Amino acid sequence: MFKKILIANRGEIACRVIKTARKMGIKTVAVYSDADRDALHVEMADEAVHIGPPPSAQSYLVIDRIVQACKDTGAEAVHPGYGFLSEREAFADALAKAGVVFIGPNTKAIAAMGDKIESKKLAQAAKVNTVPGFIGEITDDNHARKIAKEIGYPVMVKASAGGGGKGLRIVHKENELVQAIKSSQHEAKASFGDDRLFIEKFVTEPRHIEIQVMGDKHGNVVYLNERECSIQRRNQKVIEEAPSPFLDPATRKAMGEQAVMLAKAVGYDSAGTVEFIVDKDRKFYFLEMNTRLQVEHPVTELITGLDLVELMIRSAYGEKLPIQQSDIGIDGWAVEARVYAEDPYRGFLPSTGRLVRYRPPAERASKTGVTVRNDTGVYEGGEISMFYDPMIAKLCTHAPTREAAIDAMATALDQFRIEGINHNINFLTAIMHNARFRSGKLTTAFIAEEFPDGFHGQPMDDVDKRRFVAAAIAARLNRALRASGISGTLNGAYRIAADFAVSIDGQDFAVTMANLAAGNLHLEIDGKPYRALTEWLPGQPIMHLSGSDGDHAIQIARVQSGYRLGQGGRTVTAIVRSPAAAKLAALMPKKVAPDTSKMLLCPMPGLIVSVNVSEGQEVKAGDTLAVVEAMKMENVLTAQADGTVKKVNAAKGDSLALDDVILEFA
Repeated sequence: MFKKILIANRGEIACRVIKTARKMGIKTVAVYSDADRDALHVEMADEAVHIGPPPSAQSYLVIDRIVQACKDTGAEAVHPGYGFLSEREAFADALAKAGVVFIGPNTKAIAAMGDKIESKKLAQAAKVNTVPGFIGEITDDNHARKIAKEIGYPVMVKASAGGGGKGLRIVHKENELVQAIKSSQHEAKASFGDDRLFIEKFVTEPRHIEIQVMGDKHGNVVYLNERECSIQRRNQKVIEEAPSPFLDPATRKAMGEQAVMLAKAVGYDSAGTVEFIVDKDRKFYFLEMNTRLQVEHPVTELITGLDLVELMIRSAYGEKLPIQQSDIGIDGWAVEARVYAEDPYRGFLPSTGRLVRYRPPAERASKTGVTVRNDTGVYEGGEISMFYDPMIAKLCTHAPTREAAIDAMATALDQFRIEGINHNINFLTAIMHNARFRSGKLTTAFIAEEFPDGFHGQPMDDVDKRRFVAAAIAARLNRALRASGISGTLNGAYRIAADFAVSIDGQDFAVTMANLAAGNLHLEIDGKPYRALTEWLPGQPIMHLSGSDGDHAIQIARVQSGYRLGQGGRTVTAIVRSPAAAKLAALMPKKVAPDTSKMLLCPMPGLIVSVNVSEGQEVKAGDTLAVVEAMKMENVLTAQADGTVKKVNAAKGDSLALDDVILEFA
């Protein structure tokens, strides 16, 4: 077996590969840019090599530097992870010339299937159903218009070398096409060093279901069941699960066998994923093949009991697959939620900064109950950089049934504490509680259809509000009990109040007869009794509250005059006052927010790619005003109304902070 391997990647996938290498007794080498000097994968590896400045094109995408790092450290093989150079034939060739093994498929398979255009041609030749489209590279804007018109809108503009939603745009009208092409090209160039594009028909009401395949160098290929990846936003997967709630055994078998046939046609010899679009009648169409490990591979590992990274390493070393198709079953259900550094309340715009608090739920493994797994590449106190993908962690749960796995995920998300940056945990939790998601009626339009006006938090009913009121009072009483027990005070000098006024989102609640003793909470909320148990102590980030409405993990933090509470996809601020103080507070003037209606504010920390207007220019609603890049994604800022540009405050190449003023309007 290899004695030392280099991981040509960063973040959680680099950490994931290191864990398996350690288990196998293999030493590891990390590579890092200036931005990742203090990253977790650098700390975990046995050795680390600096490869350049923060931009990927100057570090993680520079083949010569990776090859040189192998030579300098004596690494015998390279695991590419996903993204970056993982699907680049030139990278595998360069490693081979240097005598270093590529832990991935052979270059013939990469060339045939890693390129989205070539893979479609090969699939058509193999009589595999493909999505209607132009099988070739678009040459210019006019060529793109012609193709799109022939196929019929909506269409998808896709990067030939793309993956992970990068370089992909859905276009519904012709006037959106040129901007979509520009953005896709920029993203593809920045992410993969290849800006070739193609266009295909966008199938409405589709499900995105993919088959995991694994091959060796002896001609053996098996499929490891499917993953349901239909919950997507901006063509980026958000939640995945295995198996799919939609497939029946016959369709699973047909899709798996077709994926294996395709893999064998190119002599595939590693982990790979064949992606399909599946319609409402379970008809499936080949979409593309990813010649690498997928982000969502943990859910497959959880239902099969296999370590895909280990299988990749053993295959690359020349070992035969230790399993046959008949050995592969489905054990229970697994769900993965991608925790991103983004603000779901502001259109999911990326967020950067320091992780002031990073406390994921405790990992645990069980063969018969619930397993919780968290794949991550960050740590408390670390930085979320603007240069790379915004994913913080991949939280996974596994249980005997789909319902149990979803419930376990909801609980684990409630226990996931992140502060210092914006994140999407509330959004993920809201999906876990969504009736349509729980029923399994999914399409790739799920998020757009369920949250048409964006995400504004999970709605609250009276039961939810009473729970938050009770949690806030439990915290206040606990704090008072601790203060009353301070040594040196006179007995009875510290009076613990029993009546409070609690305000949540502008709604007032009268609390009377509040009492907490030995973890037993008793109170009346607007005259109605509430009973619960809690063992929470001041300073703990999670309060476990067990009441008549179930057991709940509530995130809690002190704020001025109250507590910030989070649970079930909701975050509220509960202001706790005495009844007299509440009457006085009602007389205080309300602070008015400044008027920014005539300004274009930068929606996230990022780099200005272009400013598309000038001072004095008249703009119409929908016109492109500027393009901001953050975390390898371009965000097009458009005019919300007709107007005239009064002042331009930013230029191409400027780095802006959140809410910096880009434009002012007359």
